[in-house]
Amino acid sequence: MSRIIAIANQKGGVGKTTTAVNLAAALAEARRRVLLVDLDPQGNATMASGVNKAEARPGGCEVLLEEVPVERAVVTTGAGFDLLPGNGDLTAAELKLMDEIARETRLRAVLEPVRSEYHYILIDCPPSLSLLTLNALTAAQGVLIPMQCEYFALEGLTALLNTIKAVKARLNPELEIEGLLRTMYDVRNNLGNEVSAQLTKHFGEKVYRTIVPRNVRLAEAPSHGQPISQYDRESRGAIAYLGLAGEMLRRERGAGKAESTAA
Repeated sequence: MSRIIAIANQKGGVGKTTTAVNLAAALAEARRRVLLVDLDPQGNATMASGVNKAEARPGGCEVLLEEVPVERAVVTTGAGFDLLPGNGDLTAAELKLMDEIARETRLRAVLEPVRSEYHYILIDCPPSLSLLTLNALTAAQGVLIPMQCEYFALEGLTALLNTIKAVKARLNPELEIEGLLRTMYDVRNNLGNEVSAQLTKHFGEKVYRTIVPRNVRLAEAPSHGQPISQYDRESRGAIAYLGLAGEMLRRERGAGKAESTAA
């Protein structure tokens, strides 16, 4: 059974989509079968994966409205992971779902037929607490939170943690924090170092050791429709996301050993 991870932060511009695309590519390189779900109407993850969002039909909208099965909408990217494309049609899907019964669980239901085909299903969420985000959190087992180490990021984190707590209590008892990822990090920034230290103090091992630095090549890659591992494999950004994938896989193996020992 695959692990479904929502990549979420209610604050925009924290490297959420960058993380979704590049982590999917890095896990695919590690020979894991990965499905990336672009649940953001902006469609940035779709474009960054080398797929034209304007031509991506059927896509996430049609799948959420149960007009087509997810298998028909999934496309394989050049980086080796599968993609459920997203575009502005997702906004229309969200509006139509408002009147549906069990609207918060629709994504979980439509992904169920393909769960066994993947090791990881990553969901790129919109930068807001919308019905689409609630669907992602209800479908997921873990939430990966990318965040910049700055003051306002801490305020946004508090709001997101409250949301996760509410979803866990009412909709999805399995939901846990997968980890916190420090992005766009600049070691010369004193405030960034202070916020990083606070995160580590309060969240301990939930904070990934991997840190994604500010990197021009990482910012350029989406405009070429490529993950950073394809665009510039030697860049610091590529090395960071390969490191993040390795760290996730080590955690997975550690959890597996712990379960075996307990059994």
